[in-house]
Parts: sequence; structure tokens; C-alpha cells
Amino acid sequence: MLNYQGPLDLAFQALADPARRAIVDRLALGPASVSELARPLPMSLPAVMLHLKVLEESGLVKSEKVGRVRTCRIEPQMLSQAERWITERRQMWERNLDRLGAFLEETKPEHEK
Repeated sequence: MLNYQGPLDLAFQALADPARRAIVDRLALGPASVSELARPLPMSLPAVMLHLKVLEESGLVKSEKVGRVRTCRIEPQMLSQAERWITERRQMWERNLDRLGAFLEETKPEHEK
């Protein structure tokens, strides 16, 4: 088993958790402080901080501390890479299904056409 985890692996692992997806959804609306991100979540502030750490390590989120306030924002480049990977697979499967449909149509018995 490989021990190396590439950036895309880390992004998908980070997005696998519903709380982290909720944080990403909120940050898609614009930057937010950690306390703003924690407010709607049913967990402690330290738990939210751990989720943010995973998101930052994956490259999906960046944060900046000014005074006592840490503000987080989405990092669109990593989301774009994940989206591109998913889109490529979706397109491949759509082409395969289109070819299968054409084949089934070609091989359909004459009385079913």
C-alpha cells in the first residue's frame, strides 16, 4: 500500500466529512471567521479547529490571523482540480454509455426497432 498521498487524495479525504463539506459550503459564500464557521455546527470550537486544519492541509482552505481573529477563505485552485478530475470521469462514463446505447440499438432485433 502506498504511503504517499497526493494533493487530490487529501482534498477528497477532507471533503469526505460532512462537517468539512458544510464549512466549504459556507466559505463558498465568502470569507468567514472561525467563530462564524463554528456557530451553526453541532460541535465544540476545538473540533471545528481540527476540521479547519484538515481543510488547510488539503489545500482547500487558507486562513489568516489578524489580531485575535482567524479568517478563513476557500482556495479555488484545489477545488478546481477536484472538479476537473470528477468531470473527466463523468465524461468518460457518458461516452461509454453512449457507445453501449448505440450498440444495443444496432443489435436490437428487427421486430423491436
